[in-house]
Amino acid sequence: MRLYYFAVDDDIGSSGVEDYSLADLRALLGIDADELDAVVFRDSTSFGGEEVRTAIAAQWGTGDPDRVMVTHGGSEAIYLVLSTLLDPSDAVVVTEPTYHTHTSIAQTMGCELRVWPLRPENGFRPDLADLREVIDGAKAVVVNFPHNPTGASLTPAQRDELVAMCAEADVYLVWDQAFREMVVEGSPLVDPVHDYDKAISIGTLSKGYGLPGLRVGWAIAPHDVLRGTLDLRDRMTLHLSPLVELLATRVAQHADRLVGPRMDQARRNLGLLRQWAADHPDLVDLPEPMGGVTTFPQLLGHADTTDFCHDLAREHRTLLVPGSCFGDPTRVRLGYGGPSSSFARGLETLALMGEKARVQN
Repeated sequence: MRLYYFAVDDDIGSSGVEDYSLADLRALLGIDADELDAVVFRDSTSFGGEEVRTAIAAQWGTGDPDRVMVTHGGSEAIYLVLSTLLDPSDAVVVTEPTYHTHTSIAQTMGCELRVWPLRPENGFRPDLADLREVIDGAKAVVVNFPHNPTGASLTPAQRDELVAMCAEADVYLVWDQAFREMVVEGSPLVDPVHDYDKAISIGTLSKGYGLPGLRVGWAIAPHDVLRGTLDLRDRMTLHLSPLVELLATRVAQHADRLVGPRMDQARRNLGLLRQWAADHPDLVDLPEPMGGVTTFPQLLGHADTTDFCHDLAREHRTLLVPGSCFGDPTRVRLGYGGPSSSFARGLETLALMGEKARVQN
């Protein structure tokens, strides 16, 4: 991503949806020039301004703004929370494959990582029996469902069982809800902050809302956890810009206006992907995603897709993320949330490159 994100024409590897512009936001949310002109560039508070915290608490939390901290993207929220919760001697349960910040922070701190495996033979569907084997004595369980990169998720019954297991083991449940609304079918899972007092919810406007450049995330957590992050935050970013907070407030107040159209597009793209995979059975083994806008297919005939993905970016200006970034080099992260014309073109390029590699091998 660091090498090629800004150097390609077609992105079929990212985990978000098509980006919105400021003009899009103003039209969708009714933000006029006078409202922007009224912004005064003074400091905000360490937790975030009251209006934006209230809007986030109402849309994604418990309704209590005092349980919300607004951060520079979900990545800062994850860093602040895990750095505050964990000590080097703690055990942390993480999924595998996993999103890198869910493991790298704890690993850097010297924590014991316990793996809850998401198995490809099960389509990466979580098995709570595997979690039960590693949860006892842990300090925290860190998950994101729908899952990045696989697109797997829990059923509502499994979600309830997960919360009950965490309560029984008396562990923190760090619930990264970056893809909460991004479900293929059915309704989003209920965030555990509503029914478990040691749950911590991490959110972002980067993934389903098409606003990664706005850099807005949040943590919804017990008061003592949020207070514990302040020394670290004061040494890092202090607070958000009041202009960013204004835009984030309006997005939170009218979230469906942004996420709805982007998820409609992603579902159409998923239809294209399913047909493409059916048309190329010798190239790809495609797991069926339950949510998010990524899946984690195996590219058949490739022991390691890393060089293939480099060539795809350099020679054909198409971004695909090698599975080595997620612990399985035979696979790739394939993202279907972008513009449909670019997505279709990227799949066509992938098929041509894949067929070329298959013939050469």
